[in-house]
Amino acid sequence: MTVTIDALTGGEVLAAIDDLAALRVTVFAQWPYLYDGDGGYEADYLREFVEAPGAVLVAARDGGRIVGAATASAMTAQKAEFQAPFTVRGLDVDKLFYFGESVLLPEYRGQGIGHAFFDHREAQARHCGAQAATFAAVIRPSDHPDRPADYSPLDAFWQKRGYAPVEGFVTEFAWKDHRDEGATPKPMQHWLRRF
Repeated sequence: MTVTIDALTGGEVLAAIDDLAALRVTVFAQWPYLYDGDGGYEADYLREFVEAPGAVLVAARDGGRIVGAATASAMTAQKAEFQAPFTVRGLDVDKLFYFGESVLLPEYRGQGIGHAFFDHREAQARHCGAQAATFAAVIRPSDHPDRPADYSPLDAFWQKRGYAPVEGFVTEFAWKDHRDEGATPKPMQHWLRRF
């Protein structure tokens, strides 16, 4: 398989929005997110995300098929309630880039695509004058009934990229798990790398 990785611009994102939304629903349905997703919500989210100045969406394609994607934008482009926990902790949101989601179909993992996603997003962050990048990862209990026996967390991968969890920086974000009747809050650990 030959996978190409490119940063998509506004028009290219809009042309691929349905495929990107479906990919997000598919990957986030898996461990550890277990998201019972909605393609329409995801498409709206992506449209809003990429309209932010300096935002980037990096796509991995196998032929014409999108098999992975990652997003990033300036923290100042995020909603005020999302910025607030950073401001409270003394982090300058004007110099911070937020790495949104990174999704990749399982059969394409372990081939360096994740590194390429970070390379593109970090380059965009630096291009926009950011001095640090951040993302959040869901925290799940080790005895969760849906945890695969062979699950390997991405912590070591992120640490090799220079990211570290910010001690005590855990927020909550709500979504509907497959087992839930409705959205429930999930703890999210924030990670940070300074450039």
